[in-house]
Amino acid sequence: MHDGTVRRRTLRISQKEEAYVLFLRGLVEAAGGRAWTYREGKSRHLYVVEFSRSFLHGHSIRTRQDRIDYARGYFDAEGGIPASLRAVPYVYFAQKDRPDLEEVRAILISMGIGCGKVHNPSRRADPDYWRFYVHRNSLCRFAKTIGSWHPRKAPVLRAWLAQIHPFRWR
Repeated sequence: MHDGTVRRRTLRISQKEEAYVLFLRGLVEAAGGRAWTYREGKSRHLYVVEFSRSFLHGHSIRTRQDRIDYARGYFDAEGGIPASLRAVPYVYFAQKDRPDLEEVRAILISMGIGCGKVHNPSRRADPDYWRFYVHRNSLCRFAKTIGSWHPRKAPVLRAWLAQIHPFRWR
C-alpha cells in the first residue's frame, strides 16, 4: 500500500526481484483485480507491477490479520536484513515518510514485537531518511508472526527460525 507510485489511474510497484513482482500480480488477480507486469528498460534489473487505483479504494486495516499483512508487505518493500546467514541477524525498516514509519512501528509494538526508536542515521547524508530496528529479543517473534513473502527475505527468516534456539530468542 505504500511502496508504489500513484499515477493518474494506476498504482505502480517496482522491485529488483522479478519473482516478487509476479507474486504481487498474483495476489491482485486472486483478489479479483487485474494487474500487469513488465521490465523497465532493456538493461535495468527493475520489474514493475501495475494495477488500477480503484482496486484498493476503500480498503482499510481493520483486523489483526490486516495488521500482520500490512507489516509483512511493508517489510518486504522497505525492510532490511543481512544478505549473509553468517552475519549477526537484524531486521530494520527504513522510509522517508516518518509518520508512515511510526505507524508500522506502532503496529509491530501492538503485536508484542519490540522496536527501537525511529531515528535518522545520517542527517548529513539525508536529513529526511528514517529508520528503526526490531529488538534482537523480538526477531524470532517477528519471523514467526510477520514473516515475509519476499523471495530473498523469506528464506533468510526461515533459516533463522531453524537455527535459533527457542529459549534464547523469544
